[in-house]
Amino acid sequence: MSTQTTTSVSERALLLLETIAKAEEPPTLNELMASIGLPKATTHRFVALLERLGFVQRAADGRHYEIGQRLLALSLEGMRRSFDLAPRRVILAALVKEIGETCNITMLDGERLVYLDRVESDWPLQFRLSVGSHVPLHCTASGKLFLSLSPPPLRKALFRTQPFQRYTARTLTSTEQLEAELTRIRQTGVGTDNEEFMEGMAATAVPIRDSRGRICATVAVHGPVTRLPLARALALVPALKRAAKALEQTLLFDTSSPASAVAVGGSAETMPAAALNPMRPAE
Repeated sequence: MSTQTTTSVSERALLLLETIAKAEEPPTLNELMASIGLPKATTHRFVALLERLGFVQRAADGRHYEIGQRLLALSLEGMRRSFDLAPRRVILAALVKEIGETCNITMLDGERLVYLDRVESDWPLQFRLSVGSHVPLHCTASGKLFLSLSPPPLRKALFRTQPFQRYTARTLTSTEQLEAELTRIRQTGVGTDNEEFMEGMAATAVPIRDSRGRICATVAVHGPVTRLPLARALALVPALKRAAKALEQTLLFDTSSPASAVAVGGSAETMPAAALNPMRPAE
């Protein structure tokens, strides 16, 4: 096989994967075929390969395709590396010095949150969650923020993990309660946790957005309610937002347009605009 042919095949497979990852809802094989401009048999062969490698998986109905666990893991590692290469510790440490409370950066990792980084305050009384720790979505400030800004199909998929575990007397454990809370958070753009995950702890979180305006991480503050009641945690939101903006500037995202053409039979066929539109937060 020639280098040109190999490159062409690689480009097609990667563009197909990109189309699936950016789709508002999991596409069918026919929708993928139309988006990337390839014959059905060729599209099926590429999808089958990506599925076998774990980069793509079938949705519950067996007809639609969504990103697989291997791609999710790779995306998470890429995001971690982007933050590792950036001066996040300087920004986070400056935030902690300004507000005097422990702050952290979290990311979505499957159906949970993972602590990407954390800087502690000097107070002796702390709620300690180490970097790499995983916490639930439905009862944490950052988790609820991610849920509130997720597209409806993703949110529904995450809701399928019910029943929601009760951690404290304040934990929301029904879909109806949580949906009402997520609507409020979506309107304010601020995630809150008022002793829902841990007794005696309050927290607020704001989004860190990528170059396309999608939430990719959060920056949050938390502490004991004896020192940081929810009202004070909410008063610190402007400082959190300034830190989030600074962190956004350090992310190593490629802001250029995605490749808009793929070689097919020696010619270039332009992908439809719908295939290139990124997934945006739910309105």
